Amino acid sequence: MTTRIKQLKKRFLEIEKEINNPETIKNQKRYSKLSSEYSDLKEILERAKKFEQAKKQIQENEKIIKESSDPELKKLAEEENQKLQKTKAELEKQLELDLLPKDPNDHKDAIIEIRAGTGGDEAALFAADLFRLYSRYAEKKGYKVELISSSKIGIGGFKEVIFNIRSKDAYKHLKSARGVPGVQRIPDTQKRGRVHTSAATVAVLPEAEAVDIEIKPEDLKVDAFRSSGPGGQSVNTTDSAVRVTHLPSNTIVTCQDEKSQLKNKEKALKVLRSRLLAEKEEAERKKRGDQRRSQIGTGDRSEKIRTYNFPQDRLTDHRIKLTLHNLDSIMQGEIDPLINALIKEDQKAKLEKQTK
Repeated sequence: MTTRIKQLKKRFLEIEKEINNPETIKNQKRYSKLSSEYSDLKEILERAKKFEQAKKQIQENEKIIKESSDPELKKLAEEENQKLQKTKAELEKQLELDLLPKDPNDHKDAIIEIRAGTGGDEAALFAADLFRLYSRYAEKKGYKVELISSSKIGIGGFKEVIFNIRSKDAYKHLKSARGVPGVQRIPDTQKRGRVHTSAATVAVLPEAEAVDIEIKPEDLKVDAFRSSGPGGQSVNTTDSAVRVTHLPSNTIVTCQDEKSQLKNKEKALKVLRSRLLAEKEEAERKKRGDQRRSQIGTGDRSEKIRTYNFPQDRLTDHRIKLTLHNLDSIMQGEIDPLINALIKEDQKAKLEKQTK
């Protein structure tokens, strides 16, 4: 721990020097990124300082307990040490978490892609419910939500919806949503009252900046076409919708929600960069021998990460065997207990890996 703290101190001083450089201040993106890292490091180093102070005070009190002939002074030192030992243990535990390997994307904005899986119209309605759930969660946290692209069906569901959630740590808190959630409920579209099972797929990508991934103009094919709504009807009279194809990877992104072709192209490129960054990082993980499964599979109900069971008012996350009740609140965006439990489980796994 001591070696790692020394490294963080060195990095802290480097950043302190750089953020006071006039050239850095002119580059707002760079300045903002460094300021965020500076703030995080300052908090960790202050915690490390308190930890060292507690250790030092405990040692001084132990010396008093061992050498002093004053019973009252010894008693005071013993009482203080009981409190200090508790403080020291809490600080040490937090520092262990602070020093765990960090996902470099944790501080980025998140791009979420939700698609209807198995289950027909009910899967599309469930995709819309998930979009509302994460939008409401973001609103409660004060995050900004921006719709990028959507493909609706006539009864109010989504075949696909892609949106941006902007905030520091947005990706950190929302990346655990990736996978295939399933739903069990009596659909509004079914009169017989039989419980129906369907699924959606959720991909969560860190928003990539131009510096994160290089896209050559000659590698892109950009097509413009007329936007369409549910059932294929035209929703405007201009060719404002954009389809961007990245030729080397054959990755295709379509965006039609904006009336401006330029804005649709900008949004499509944002999603494209993020998908390519995710693919690049997945390839690097496989090279390192990390066999972690990809974010989304086929959308089949057998690949669920969690189940929303409405008849039993229950949400179960199968990865950490956690069950929560009160689905009404959960569907309104009250998912902090779930997110916090997943983060703690991830931290626990990393701590266990370090001790092996």
